[in-house]
Amino acid sequence: MKQDVQFLAEQHRQAVPGWPGNIGSRCPLLAFAGWSGAGKTTLLAKLLPELRRSGLRLAVIKHAHHRFDVDYPGKDSHVLRNAGADQVLISSGDRRVLIQEKPAGGDPQLVEELAMLDQDQLDLILVEGFRDEPIPKLEVYRSALERGFRFPDDPAVLAVTSDTPLPADAPAPPFLGLDDVDGVLAFVQRLREVQQTIL
Repeated sequence: MKQDVQFLAEQHRQAVPGWPGNIGSRCPLLAFAGWSGAGKTTLLAKLLPELRRSGLRLAVIKHAHHRFDVDYPGKDSHVLRNAGADQVLISSGDRRVLIQEKPAGGDPQLVEELAMLDQDQLDLILVEGFRDEPIPKLEVYRSALERGFRFPDDPAVLAVTSDTPLPADAPAPPFLGLDDVDGVLAFVQRLREVQQTIL
């Protein structure tokens, strides 16, 4: 078993040679990458309770392709932000939220978003999106979108979960059915074990 983990760790290093230093990751990390509408959020929502039940402390970073707001008119935080605060930190006994204005333009950088997390309090970071980042990825693919697979052009795709078989003419990473939540869960847990030997 130990030899198997070392072999997988070497494969991981070859597929994603810069990780973890390239983005400042200090704990295991996996991106769920794929075209919009492929089912990344749905799959994550099924996996998170199972991972949590296994005792893992989890974080999710989601890439949004549009403007969003967690604040709304009538709330004190909204009043303070509109009055000129660039950062508003709302804190209670059980949670805190930082609303921070960013300069307009450009996609978020994963290295900056990771720096916002207290990685010492985490066992696993799951990333939704950031599909062009050189980080370990599970490609989520749905055939109805009629767009090609990403894995042939992205060596950081370590596995694919799909509702259709992979093309026979391409060297393929491990395949998991899109509805095979147990299989995906086992892959994530195994990957976390492998990444712990790399960190």
